[in-house]
Order: sequence, then structure tokens, then C-alpha cells
Amino acid sequence: MTEPDDTEEAALQTEVPGGRPEDIRVLIAEDQALFRRGLCVVLSSEDHIQVVAEAENGEEAIAKAEEFAPDVVLMDVRMPRMGGIEAARQIHEASPATKILMLTVSDEEDDLFEAIKAGASGYLLKEISVDDVAEAIRAVMQDQSLISPTMASKLLSEFSSLAKRVEERPQLPAPGLTGRELEVLRLVAKGMSNREIAEDLYISENTVKNHVRNILEKLHLHSRMEAVIYAVREGLLDIHTGEQ
Repeated sequence: MTEPDDTEEAALQTEVPGGRPEDIRVLIAEDQALFRRGLCVVLSSEDHIQVVAEAENGEEAIAKAEEFAPDVVLMDVRMPRMGGIEAARQIHEASPATKILMLTVSDEEDDLFEAIKAGASGYLLKEISVDDVAEAIRAVMQDQSLISPTMASKLLSEFSSLAKRVEERPQLPAPGLTGRELEVLRLVAKGMSNREIAEDLYISENTVKNHVRNILEKLHLHSRMEAVIYAVREGLLDIHTGEQ
């Protein structure tokens, strides 16, 4: 992964009252103690990242999230007492601004889709280098959605399947979406970042963020990935070309 420049790095720090930047606050929810401690050691050595709490099950993750108000929760899927997906759902409902990054060994499609519906901003397999987890945390703080390559191929297969099922259905505009918002949605479906969309449409990055926010609000969705799944399911996009 590429190193962020000074401008990007500044944007990755959270703001507190008075405008003073703080580190990205991270909660690690993982039932395997050795792996959890390894993540803690690696992340604690990173600039502008602070591990504020650890949890070994879903119930504890919910309690720690309420107590420490982290910016990002690293969440395993398979945990005792309560699984990570249900914990993610409850944390997202209580604090929608908190980014949830699933980090798991589970490559089950159902877990991926349920995690997305629960409000997760990313789904990474533990095959990822531990050193790359910090970059993933910084990415979700920039409102990027991350999926491991292995899982991305499964998601694309699901998109293709959805597209085939709606081929015979009439393609109607999404309720309340403007022409510009549909353009932004198509580019989001291509996996483009806010910066890339801004360059493509010759608008500011803040304007793109506003469009994405409006799209999610109008469609009553929680994440960019949910928006793309909705668009394919409703026949608004052709997953093969990205065009309506």
C-alpha cells in the first residue's frame, strides 16, 4: 500500500473540540489472545494510531465501544458469547460514525454480505499482512470501503448474478436521486475513490462526499457497498460496464 502524503495524513487524524488533531482511536475485538496482542503491538507502533481497548467477544466489544468511543473497531467474525457481525450491527446502530473493519478467517459469502448489511466499512481476511492493517484503518477513516481480493471476487460474482436476474426488468431511476447522484453512484460501483470521482466529474472532493451522503440517506442505506448492491439489484447499473 502507498504511504499517505502530508495532506492525506492530516486528514486521517480525528478532530476534537478546539481543532486539535488526535490519533485514530482503535478498539480490537478478537478472541485469539496471541493474534490480538500482536495487532496491538504493531498498531501501537504506528504514527497517529492509538489502541484504546481490547475485547475478546462480541458482548465485550459493544461495552468497550460505548465506554471508549473508538474511531475504528477491528472486529473478528467468529467470537464466543456474541459473534462479530451482531456486535458490529449494534455498535453501528449506537454510533453510526464509528468505522467497523472486519478482520477474519471466514471467507463465507454469507458472512461478507451480513457484515456489509450490519454496517461494516471493510471485510479483510487474516491473510493480509499485519503491517497492512494500519493502512486499512487509515483507508476506512477516509470513507473507503475495503474488501480482501479473495472476497471481492465473490462479491463481483454476486453482482453478476444479481445483474442477470434483473436483465428483463425495466430500469427506472432510483427514488429521488438526481442525474449527478446517479453518475456518482456509477463511479462508486467501479470502485473509484472520492478523489478519483472528483477528478472524473471535475468537481471538488467535498462535493463528492456530499453526493455520496445524499445517496445513502435517500436510499436508507449505511455504506457505499450497500449502495452498489442496491443499484445492481434494482437494475440501475450494469455491473459489466458500469453504465445505466
